[in-house]
Amino acid sequence: MSDDYQIDIPPSFYAVYTDRRQRLAAPLAVVRARYEVCEDLANHLVQQAMTLHHVSVPSESEILERIHAGLASAESGVSPDEARWITRRLAELLNWPCPPLEGDEAPQDAG
Repeated sequence: MSDDYQIDIPPSFYAVYTDRRQRLAAPLAVVRARYEVCEDLANHLVQQAMTLHHVSVPSESEILERIHAGLASAESGVSPDEARWITRRLAELLNWPCPPLEGDEAPQDAG
């Protein structure tokens, strides 16, 4: 049976679902579905972040921190690791530096 999945998942997202031994901790179908949700959410948040930047919150890092706080809440529907990935991906899409996020030691790219 062939695998007809055509979306390239970046290594940074696989890392969200990889254990210490570099094995996926969830079925590949789940990882693929979650990647699509997280990537779509990051892209959707671009417009919201730009609006905040131009209207009420001038600091790029503050915008990303606020968005991350919302994503990290229990009601968001994403895991804490996914919330960090989405925020990093959003920063990458906006070409903004990503501040350290809860659970991080240093800013990272999502790509």
